[in-house]
Amino acid sequence: MAHDKSAVRKILDQAKAAGRSALTAPEAKGIAEAYGIAVPKEGVASTAAEAAKLAARIGYPVVMKIVSPQILHKTEAGGVVVGVKNAEAAQQAFATIVDNARRYNARATIDGVQIQQMLSGGQEVIIGAVTDPAFGKLVAFGLGGILVEVLKDITFRLAPATRADALSMLDGIAAAEILRGIRGAPPVDRESLATMIGNVSQLVADFPEVSELDLNPVFATPEGATAADVRVMLDFKPPVVRYRPSQEVIVRQMNRIMKPDAVAVIGASAENGKIGNSIMKNLINGGYQGAIYPIHPSADSIMGKKVYKSVKDVPGGIDVAVFAIPAKFVAQALIEVGEKKIPGAVLIPSGFAETGNVAGQEEVVSVARKYDIRLMGPNIYGFYYTPKNLCATFCTAYDFKGVTALSSQSGGIGMAIIGFSRSAKMGVSAIVGLGNKSDIDEDDLLTFFEQDDNTQIIAMHLEDLKDGRAFAEVARRVSKKKPVVVLKAGRTSAGARAANSHTGALAGNDKIYDDVFRQSGVIRASSLRELLDFARAIPVLPTPKGNNVVIITGAGGSGVLLSDACVENGLPLMAMPPDLDAAFRKFIPPFGAAGNPVDITGGEPPTTYQNTVRLGLEDARIHALVLGYWHTIITPPMVFARLMAQVVEEMRAKGFVKPVVASLAGDVEVEEAAEFLYQHGIPAYAYSTEIPVAVLGAKYRWARGAGLIPPL
Repeated sequence: MAHDKSAVRKILDQAKAAGRSALTAPEAKGIAEAYGIAVPKEGVASTAAEAAKLAARIGYPVVMKIVSPQILHKTEAGGVVVGVKNAEAAQQAFATIVDNARRYNARATIDGVQIQQMLSGGQEVIIGAVTDPAFGKLVAFGLGGILVEVLKDITFRLAPATRADALSMLDGIAAAEILRGIRGAPPVDRESLATMIGNVSQLVADFPEVSELDLNPVFATPEGATAADVRVMLDFKPPVVRYRPSQEVIVRQMNRIMKPDAVAVIGASAENGKIGNSIMKNLINGGYQGAIYPIHPSADSIMGKKVYKSVKDVPGGIDVAVFAIPAKFVAQALIEVGEKKIPGAVLIPSGFAETGNVAGQEEVVSVARKYDIRLMGPNIYGFYYTPKNLCATFCTAYDFKGVTALSSQSGGIGMAIIGFSRSAKMGVSAIVGLGNKSDIDEDDLLTFFEQDDNTQIIAMHLEDLKDGRAFAEVARRVSKKKPVVVLKAGRTSAGARAANSHTGALAGNDKIYDDVFRQSGVIRASSLRELLDFARAIPVLPTPKGNNVVIITGAGGSGVLLSDACVENGLPLMAMPPDLDAAFRKFIPPFGAAGNPVDITGGEPPTTYQNTVRLGLEDARIHALVLGYWHTIITPPMVFARLMAQVVEEMRAKGFVKPVVASLAGDVEVEEAAEFLYQHGIPAYAYSTEIPVAVLGAKYRWARGAGLIPPL
């Protein structure tokens, strides 16, 4: 149905003219009805006698509630009476409600008492909306009634939500099974609930001044859904408009910054131990073939390069300027960068907003806006772009090229990323520090890496998002093409922000990041090690062609743990068809176990691993293999590793390409075997049953989100 926007606008304008930050119950009902949200029959009485007449017309029993712009929490004020069954009770309830309201707030304007049809039966749920500092308008759905803030069983999506988003919310709460009907109870009308979610999300998207909205409880029945109570909070302050270049402009400027043909080092130094010295060394020793222009007020030559007093003195064009000077000199030097028409500046120095120098950072941003300069940082270690042999940082020059792009908001985490990547010989296309994110942030990087042919996966550490909605919109597009993995720090919260609605009280928590990332196709890592393991493994693993996973293990205990890990990571264990079960049984001893997991037992020779894995790769009904190896004298670790690499490579040559991961249990020799397997395209982990399954699960989450395989 069409939404009556003019009716909503009239109500909101009246509230704004009156200087109110909330709607009365009748006004909220009017907004709900304008957007097709079913509410009970109701009316407002100004006298006790009127209350009795109105209640009789609606039909007993009824609920009676105070109507006052100043009393938002009606129950707390004693302003609600439920189950009113006759005229005498209605008149008495009217008097009680008004008296309680006056005692609660003697200055409150009392517009009357709302008489509302009393609903019963069905499942109580909550549908709401909130304005999140990072993501803007969100719609929420969860278990409703008085338990909503206790159980916190709620899920969020960006508003406006699509029909698919709305339906996914019904399955996104722990109590989803209740909605489907349990113990003989009929299922609720999912279509009605999804429609109500969609209408609420569209309402808050159409009217940004609606800051919080609660439908609680909503009575969901097999016949439909009705909102028993509607609460609407308002905020008429205009939203802050964030500087956001177009996608085309971002790509053009980021390409010049990340793939420069000429780099200036402002603060270059010949003195060991200086940041400007380390940057010069890394640029030269890292093999960068572009022009390098050291900038220094008095030197003539640094490391064989002619020195210029200012970037304005450099005769040729410059793509990016790397700053290695104290914070107090940055703004003036940036003006010269702008006058030289350099499109990008990499601000290594600290001493800005992270130390309380907000004004200094704002001054730098102001200069950048004036001259159309994109800023990376400040307070960063710089960045690497390995296809250009570019090491624009004071850290170690990077020596393993590949397809993984990583970024971090923290310098310390950045060093961990660099260290792991070198230790694991993980090939990277880029490593970028973002620091204070005065300008360039994660969505700029996503936009660049989306069109960068040298990058196949993007992995990011972040502590916050300046514009979560922009990030989500870009991530949703990019994740259809390339996996996006995010480690969001600060998963635990000291507490939700103060709010005037149930939905608002529940917002601001980490669940929002979880749900919006999922909605955007982002794979969320729960730890730094998981981020790095995902970044390393996902490009190695082939994309699965379906959801059927089979475990082949040499140890029953390992098989149990691997099965648990599969369930936890959304990997369905294939129900073994009888013919395939019989085929596996040909290769395993009678005391082994077919089915899934396939337990070949620990005493089997290498050929048993070889035959069962080959069968698993050959059968088109199996889409991925999880291998559990147990260290034995009969099949030592490196014998197992070489044999598995050989089988997988042999089958790939025949066109049987499937993701295979391995868990190795045993003495220290399994470490070498795991690394050998990894180098041959099989992500393998010593001493862990959780990590190999987690990386396979991450690959599956991306493939499902990108629409490459069916959802579960």
